[in-house]
Amino acid sequence: MRQWTGRSARLLRKDALRLSVRKFADRLGMSDRAVSKWEAGGESYIPSTETQAALDTVLARATDEEKARFGEALALKDAGPPSAAGIKVDSHKFMPVFIGTEHAQRLRNDMTHHTEDAWLQSSTARLDHPQAHECTLHVFACGVAVFHFIQSHAPASLTDLAVWRYRSYAADLPWAREKICDLLDEDHATAANPEYVLSLYWLTSGPWTGSEYDTALRLLSTPSVLVDRGAVGGAVPLDGGVEETLLTGGFDHPDIVSFGVRGVSAGYAGWSGVAYASISPERSLTVDELVACELTVQALWCFTHQIQQMIEDGQDPSMPEEYGWRFLRAAYSRLTTARAQETAQHVLMREAIMKTSGLADRLRAAQDALRESVS
Repeated sequence: MRQWTGRSARLLRKDALRLSVRKFADRLGMSDRAVSKWEAGGESYIPSTETQAALDTVLARATDEEKARFGEALALKDAGPPSAAGIKVDSHKFMPVFIGTEHAQRLRNDMTHHTEDAWLQSSTARLDHPQAHECTLHVFACGVAVFHFIQSHAPASLTDLAVWRYRSYAADLPWAREKICDLLDEDHATAANPEYVLSLYWLTSGPWTGSEYDTALRLLSTPSVLVDRGAVGGAVPLDGGVEETLLTGGFDHPDIVSFGVRGVSAGYAGWSGVAYASISPERSLTVDELVACELTVQALWCFTHQIQQMIEDGQDPSMPEEYGWRFLRAAYSRLTTARAQETAQHVLMREAIMKTSGLADRLRAAQDALRESVS
């Protein structure tokens, strides 16, 4: 390498060595937060001289196969799209499903990576997915499993990305259901069914400037305005001029909440998704921080949805004592109260995601329902 950038280092980690951020950071002898920061900077970020040397050493020690994969990844990167200012985005999909605490424990027993968080314990395992670059299953001790898919895209337009998003859901949902059935060795007719997908878009580049850039992020968080989701055969684009009109004239929606910081980042949360762009990588949030927040929110949203479903089915809602109303009270406090170690950006992110997900109200309602059922 003549000179490492955040993007080429990411190619080494992800495509060549196929390591997680944490394991790659350990190999380099630095923190995973540092790795995430300069990876987020992409092509424009040049690591320090010491980091350049460390990356050289890691590459030199790679196997011949790993070096070959790195060379192929670099060649694809250099070919790139026709315009250097084209749209480039990493899509993160979160698909939760309630499986119950017993099933969750069975799956966690076979997993090797476990979180150290005492209040919302989880375990993770990598899965093979036919379309995703990375697929991870997070199984929470409270009885929720969350699939996390990562897919990189360079679409010709935001509309193309929106169409892909909704069409891919039609394949991802049954895939997740089949996978959870296979893992639990359950009858497919009675297995739990994932019901929805939330997307997080990490925007790395785009052709827009000024207010259009801001509008593009708003559209990423609310893509339904660009497609006809009710069309026969799946989502199709609306008239080709809709995206251009919205970008030119601006787009706003009462349910979109901003959590960006001027000069540092641009971020928006909506009911169906989150969009984020790092302007100053050294000061902005990392993708891992966004993912961690969404995993927690989606797991608890699914958990409270299960309680609501019990009520609507005419049952008295019940959960194991350790995940009863006191558990939900603690979750509410943790997710709605600022912590001393949090930065202002963390607080803004968490508040935006909590508001648009409606989780705070769901936690209180589920807490009250469980308390009443044991009184």
